[in-house]
Amino acid sequence: MGTQKYFPAVEDIKKASGTLAEILEPTPFQKNNNLSDVYDAGVYLKREDLQMVRSYKIRGAYNKIRSLAPEVLKYGIVCASAGNHAQGVAFSCNKLQIMGSIYMPVTTPKQKIEQVRMFGKEYIDIVLVGDTFDAANSAAIEYAKKSGKTFIPPFDDEKIIEGQGTIGYEILSQSKQPLDYIFVPIGGGGLASGLGAYIKQMSPSTKIIGVEPAGAPCMKVAIETGEVVELEQIDKFIDGAAVKKAGQKTYEICKEVLDDIITVPEGAVCTTIIQLYNKSAIVVEPAGALSIAALRFYAEEIKGKNVACIISGSNNDITRMEEIREKSLIYEGLKHYFIVSFPQKSGALLSFIRDIIGPTDNLVYIQYIRKTNKEEGPALIGIEVAAKDDFKALMRRMDAHHMTYEYINENNKLFEILI
Repeated sequence: MGTQKYFPAVEDIKKASGTLAEILEPTPFQKNNNLSDVYDAGVYLKREDLQMVRSYKIRGAYNKIRSLAPEVLKYGIVCASAGNHAQGVAFSCNKLQIMGSIYMPVTTPKQKIEQVRMFGKEYIDIVLVGDTFDAANSAAIEYAKKSGKTFIPPFDDEKIIEGQGTIGYEILSQSKQPLDYIFVPIGGGGLASGLGAYIKQMSPSTKIIGVEPAGAPCMKVAIETGEVVELEQIDKFIDGAAVKKAGQKTYEICKEVLDDIITVPEGAVCTTIIQLYNKSAIVVEPAGALSIAALRFYAEEIKGKNVACIISGSNNDITRMEEIREKSLIYEGLKHYFIVSFPQKSGALLSFIRDIIGPTDNLVYIQYIRKTNKEEGPALIGIEVAAKDDFKALMRRMDAHHMTYEYINENNKLFEILI
């Protein structure tokens, strides 16, 4: 399978499965009829969102911690995480009654922080530091060196990789038919490398498709450039997969086992989150929706095939849903923002509503600033259309009535400031 120094053996992954049997049962592997109909394929979901910590991360964390000698564990452990790995480590600390320090980015959703506290109880302390996982990770590694505690990596570790690989072992045990494709989300690559290694050894014809956020494609960049590199900037919205730098071990494995790696826009992930909730009553976090969101970009290839998607987690904060809905509408071309200059006279806004807003359009946002001693004043306008093609008609009406405006959806800097 290549010349890399480490490649997960089937027996090591099976051994990890035996270790995890101390605390876990296999998660469901279910056919989703709605997605199967949409893509004219057999689409099956591996429900890691139903884990006790609501993500697959418990697998690698527990497998790694259980591999450590008692004389090592008595000094305690340290980890860094955007949330899900932290919950797995916290649960393990509580279960094994060892002390753990959990480093998390300041930007971690409050819901995930509270979950970590709930699982770890008195056996963990939480340190919030940095704006990204990578900043928190650096701080945790430094603390581990100074304190003598053992660092539990989130992905770039043999025992972590083998623990995540147990998902591949379960899928092949549960599937009643050969699988043509498996779509797997990628953050640092622990899940993709572990699962991919097991599947490629046991079912070589199954294609493994890695899926990353468009705003944080660390593994794709590594594979394309031939080495692990650190991205200068990332979009942190898909926090469970927003990683600047892939692992060295995971990269070496992924370049051997992945048949393709694609990136998915954050807006498409948001649409998937909403559709899964509305049509299948499944609650997922952004990273958990990555593999399913990828199907729309692989629709022709998977037609008539048997496809598995890993739902990696469901730790979604309900307070994020309005932002998720907004990103989805904008991505799907259904919500548009403009800065419009209105004549400062009575009836100007009424004329805009009468002449510009179509019968199925909705004026959903307006912020107007009256400018003294000026003939015109700017207004920030938000319009939601019923169908994507309605936008063209809206623009034609604005041009026909000689409106002075700036469309800001595509002006990223201005859009982020105003919306």
